[in-house]
Amino acid sequence: MDVSKVYQYAVKPVPSMPRALIGPGAAELAGAEAAGMGLKHVLFVTSGLRGTGIIDEMKSIFEKAGVAVSIYDKVESNPKDYNCMDAYKMYIDDKCDGFVSIGGGSSHDATKGARVVATHDGRNINEFEGWNKSDRPNRPPHIAINTTVGTGSETTAAYVITDTSSPKAPFKWVAVDFPSMATLAINDPALFTTLPPEYIAFTGFDTIAHASECYTSNLDHPLANPIALQAVKLASENLREAYANPKNYDAMMNMIWAEYTAAYAFMSGFLGIIHSLSHAVCAYYDIHHGLNNAIGIARVWEFNLPSSPRKFADLARAMGEDTTGLSNVQAADKAIDAAIRLARDVRIPENFSSVKPYPKSRIGTGWYSNRPKEIRSDEPEIEKLALHLLNDVCTPFNPRIVTMEDARQILRDCIYAPMGRNAHVTTHERVNGKREAAAAKATR
Repeated sequence: MDVSKVYQYAVKPVPSMPRALIGPGAAELAGAEAAGMGLKHVLFVTSGLRGTGIIDEMKSIFEKAGVAVSIYDKVESNPKDYNCMDAYKMYIDDKCDGFVSIGGGSSHDATKGARVVATHDGRNINEFEGWNKSDRPNRPPHIAINTTVGTGSETTAAYVITDTSSPKAPFKWVAVDFPSMATLAINDPALFTTLPPEYIAFTGFDTIAHASECYTSNLDHPLANPIALQAVKLASENLREAYANPKNYDAMMNMIWAEYTAAYAFMSGFLGIIHSLSHAVCAYYDIHHGLNNAIGIARVWEFNLPSSPRKFADLARAMGEDTTGLSNVQAADKAIDAAIRLARDVRIPENFSSVKPYPKSRIGTGWYSNRPKEIRSDEPEIEKLALHLLNDVCTPFNPRIVTMEDARQILRDCIYAPMGRNAHVTTHERVNGKREAAAAKATR
């Protein structure tokens, strides 16, 4: 008897995690750890972290441990296929024997991609999109030194790369490849204090998206669920303080634990269309993944709420809302209100059309020079974004089935509507509504 369609997600994955060092001073041990792995010459893969001094400091730490360092510092936001290929080339040319990623998700993901390419004799990274596409499990050692409170990539088997060169481009794809997990993950709060506040806001919302999507996923993972809910609670309680004062040790340490545990949870419970939406917008506009999640989260929660009001009520309580005496549906509404209030408190733009240039913004620059400098998508482009969303690897785990028109409407809201409750009125309807009201007034 074939019951696969009845029990589509009956098997609950329980992933492993890399060994980790978490806490003040952890980064100072990285050189000794590399030497202990037998490494002689490592490649730093990073965006450069300009102005922080982190790369120079880490280079000194490795060299004092007797480990030589080469530096590839051209990783971009939403790492590109050519970032992986160029890092691989430097790794081979400089005869390195290990990788060290320093930064956030972009640096870690580009490194995972370069490691896969190195293991497969230089094959194009775009060949490895999807689930376990590599056929050689061995990877060069990888120490992932984290500096942001969002991605969780230092702990997971997933990585996300933007295809700029195949017929599918622009396309941001996800790979899940368990040998790609880092050998050692390091989270040292001393490295987080130089984060610009806007990046704390963006990456903090990435953490909340990871945890909340895992918690509401149709996989309904009994091990991941409590961890995910705790991560929502930690991030909601600490993001404002970490944003307002990055040197607030307790707030930043709590954000680190939220980021780390949310990543573990979503490798078990998976994600949903907040991430699918973000991947689509990243592919077409190359703006910050966490910022996309922050703009999309309330809209997607509102769309998904009918799938499980109880779970969204739990999210409301995790975010500090008083739900005493309320039904699950009433309490679930408070989760959406709490997400909007938090986003506004850390100055998240109301929608994509309100996004202004910010550090690392690449709208209309570089490889994207043929793209507009502001997000003003017309219906044909919304159609492309919606198709990207529907085909994303995260979409099947969304708790509510998503149609093409659902995807179009959510994208329209994210691009044009304010971040208010029940703001899901299309621009077309608002404009036509004003015209109809004016016409009615003229006929009175």
